[in-house]
Amino acid sequence: MKTAYIVDALRTPTGKRRGSLADIHGADLGAHVLHALVERNAIPADEYDDVIFGCVDTIGPLAGNIARSSWLAAGLPLQVPGVTVDRQCGSSQQAVHFAAQAVMSGTQHVVVAGGVQTMSRIPISSAMLAGQALGFTDPFSGSVGWRERFGEQPVSQFHAAKLIAERWGCTRSDMEAYALESHRRARHAQAQGYFDREIVPIAGLAVDETPRDTSLAKMAELEPLEPGSPLTAAVSSQTCDAAAALLVVSEDALKRYNLTPRAAIRHLSVAADDPVWMLTAPIPATKLALKKAGLTLADIDLVEINEAFASVAMAWLKETGYPHELTNVNGGAIALGHPLGATGARLMTTLLHELERRGGRYGLQTMCEGGGVANVTIIERL
Repeated sequence: MKTAYIVDALRTPTGKRRGSLADIHGADLGAHVLHALVERNAIPADEYDDVIFGCVDTIGPLAGNIARSSWLAAGLPLQVPGVTVDRQCGSSQQAVHFAAQAVMSGTQHVVVAGGVQTMSRIPISSAMLAGQALGFTDPFSGSVGWRERFGEQPVSQFHAAKLIAERWGCTRSDMEAYALESHRRARHAQAQGYFDREIVPIAGLAVDETPRDTSLAKMAELEPLEPGSPLTAAVSSQTCDAAAALLVVSEDALKRYNLTPRAAIRHLSVAADDPVWMLTAPIPATKLALKKAGLTLADIDLVEINEAFASVAMAWLKETGYPHELTNVNGGAIALGHPLGATGARLMTTLLHELERRGGRYGLQTMCEGGGVANVTIIERL
C-alpha cells in the first residue's frame, strides 16, 4: 500500500466566542489557511486534486459546501474541487483520513484536508432551533427503530459526560484540577512560543484567545450545566472560531515538486461505542488502532485527545494508563477551544509541531464524536 505524507500543517488562532474572529465569514476564515498553505508550498495551485474540509451543522454562512467556498474565496483556481465532511466533532480528522486514503489508493496525489467552524455565528443551538422549526424536538423524534433499541434514554453530550464522570470516578474537584492544568499548559506554550510556527495570524490576532488565567476558586463558583451534574463550563471545551489545514501528498508528489515530508500517516481507523454514552469511543478505538498498527502505547511519544469534557480525557487516561504528562502537553480544548469541524485538523497540526519540537517519533490522535464514534490517527515524524 502507498504511503500518505504530511508536508505542511497550519491553523488560525482560536478566537473566543464573540471574540476577534466572530465577524469573519466562514468561507473567509477557511480561505485564510488555504491561501497560506498554497503560498508556502511549491505546488501550482491548479494541480491540487481536492480540498476536503470538516464542518458541523453546515447552515447559514457555513452552508453550500464550505470547502469549495473557502478555496474560491481564497482566489484559488476554479477547476479544483472541494467537499465538506460532517462526522460531528471528528469531521476534520475524518477529512485527513479521506485525504490519506485517496493518496494511499493512488487515485489522488495532492490533497488539502482541514476544517472550519465559526461558532460565534452558528452556535450549536442553531441546528437544534432549525430542527424545531420543522417540528422536530430532538434528532430521533419519530424514529421507531431508535426508540425500540435505546428507549427514552436522553441522548446528549452533557448527559454522556456526566455518565462518564460517575462511572470513572471523576469528581467535580478532580475535573476542575484537570481543567486548570489544561489552561496552565496552554498559557505556558504561548509564553514559550510553541504555537508560533503553526499559527497563521488573521485580523490582527496572532495567538489563541481562549486560554484563561483562572483558579480553582473561580471554577468552584460556577453553576452546573444541568441540575445535579458535576459538570460546569469550566470543565467543558470552549466554543470558538477557527480553521486549520494540512497538505497530504503521495511519494510521487514529493518527487515531482521536490517537497520535504514532515510526517507519514502510519495508521488511520474509526470505531464506535454506545451512542447514549456517546463520548467513550476513544477508549476501544485506541485499543483497536494500536492492535491494527502493531504498536503499543509504549511506542507512542505524544497523544492528543480532544477535551470535549474533562471527564472524557480523564476516563481515557484511567482506562489506558497512558501518562498525563505526555497527553495534550500544550493544553486541550478546555483551554484552546473546540471549533467542532476544525478541531481534528487543529489537533493534528499541534501534534505534528510538538513531535518536531521534542524530536518524538509517533503521535496518536483521537477524539469522541456524536453517535458514539471515534477516529484514531497515528503519525510518524520524519
